[in-house]
Amino acid sequence: MRKVFQVFLIVMIVSSLSYAADFAPTLLKLSAEPIIQYDFDGSELTIPLQVSGTTAGVIFTVFTREMAENIPDAINGYIGWHQVNKIDTCIYYSTLKNMGVGANTVTWDGKDQDGGVVPAGEYTYYLWAYDNQGSKNKMFDFNTRSGHNNTAPMQIQGIDENGLPMANPLYYEFTVRWTLGSDPMDSLLLETTTIPFAEGWGRSTFNPAIDENDFNYFFVKSVNRGTITACVTKYKWVPGGESEFQSDFGDGGYSEAMHNYAGGSSPGVQTDGTYLYTVDRGAYNTEPPTDFYIFDLDGSMISSVDLQKWWSPPEDREAGGQASGGPNGLWERNSKLFLNCHCSCIKQMVDPLRFLDSGDAEDFFVWTNLNGDYVFDHNWEDTAALPWVCMDYNVGPFVYNLDADDKLFSQGPCYDSGAVSFGLLAPDGTGLGYFAFAGETAGWKKESYFLDSDTPFDGIYCDNEHAGSGSAMWEWEANEFTQGIYFIGHDSITGVITSGVGVAEEAPTAF
Repeated sequence: MRKVFQVFLIVMIVSSLSYAADFAPTLLKLSAEPIIQYDFDGSELTIPLQVSGTTAGVIFTVFTREMAENIPDAINGYIGWHQVNKIDTCIYYSTLKNMGVGANTVTWDGKDQDGGVVPAGEYTYYLWAYDNQGSKNKMFDFNTRSGHNNTAPMQIQGIDENGLPMANPLYYEFTVRWTLGSDPMDSLLLETTTIPFAEGWGRSTFNPAIDENDFNYFFVKSVNRGTITACVTKYKWVPGGESEFQSDFGDGGYSEAMHNYAGGSSPGVQTDGTYLYTVDRGAYNTEPPTDFYIFDLDGSMISSVDLQKWWSPPEDREAGGQASGGPNGLWERNSKLFLNCHCSCIKQMVDPLRFLDSGDAEDFFVWTNLNGDYVFDHNWEDTAALPWVCMDYNVGPFVYNLDADDKLFSQGPCYDSGAVSFGLLAPDGTGLGYFAFAGETAGWKKESYFLDSDTPFDGIYCDNEHAGSGSAMWEWEANEFTQGIYFIGHDSITGVITSGVGVAEEAPTAF
């Protein structure tokens, strides 16, 4: 009996040590030749692909190459679902292919999405992948968000103040910070603060922005619902205490004021390390105007862009939708901003630096995905009460963020579209479809983000709230599986397919 007890004790100790291990995920990595020769003669092109780390669901896409200046502002597709403006466009994308660890192949018949023969020339290819068979790995166990109706405005900083990949990236929310690689279960490693606001002021619903030049500071969009105004503010992070309001930022600590809608969810602030970006209003607006604002890091307003053309279409309002569909969230990648709202179908990538360089507001908009391709669409069903109305917050899918990887593939968690985890858009906004993590259900899901900065922790980070969902929309109950943030492997690579004769003069585009 004593020997049995000793064995039992050893097993318990080993189990507890294993459970308390630091977070060290297995990364998914793809490898293929960067330059691939193809004669564009109707033969099948075979591309060797090496998959390491985990299994992979892989999508292969082909894009025009260095043709952006020849692709003007254009709208195409069913009911005008897709707008592009001076960006290389997708001419072909595959379905998701399941691949194992080791040697694999990708094939292409040299035809575009419509079955037409692609002219000889040079094209950019992308291979995008995520682990669609492995289970989620918990990065962080703590319930820092208040239940199923909170969208958890999280961020992950993967680049340090010198512009280099971080050995241990920084996860942060408004008042929480966590170093990736730490023991997911050790609450003593959780760093918290409080944010003081002057009387009448509070924070926006969505994301803050860390100062990329000095992580001791962060920016918050502060809102005053009494005066219906908002400003960008700056704080110094004080772990375990009250963060310090920076009165030397802007005018007495406040940027130039902007209008802010009195209710609903309000967008936060983002930065690329050079400028600060925000939007004046968010979801459920009763007034149509919406503007995007650009500030310098000292809090001075540089410029603004009117978003009404895209986010407040009068035809949707006249058909019974809301006056505005947001945006109520924005996320930055490579100085591009991705605009989103759970209350509408519209997803958009904008380029503030291109706009500032040219001074032309049209250069601000790079691509826009609207109703018509069945990815993130609202009211597409035959039974829809408001057929094809985009700005309708009464129907799903509910997409609470839109985040991009380093190659500018963007994805957002997707609730109310069945047992899927996220929808995926190509770098030009082309809808690639809905996809699921292993074990996914039709339950709640609210956040899904990329860490793609060449760190030891690169992948997709998401919630697991579907584990607490019932059969109806609002049936949800917290449990040990719903709290925290989880990791899933992800990678994307790019290269060139060339015939060796240069860029085709009449290379096909999506338009």
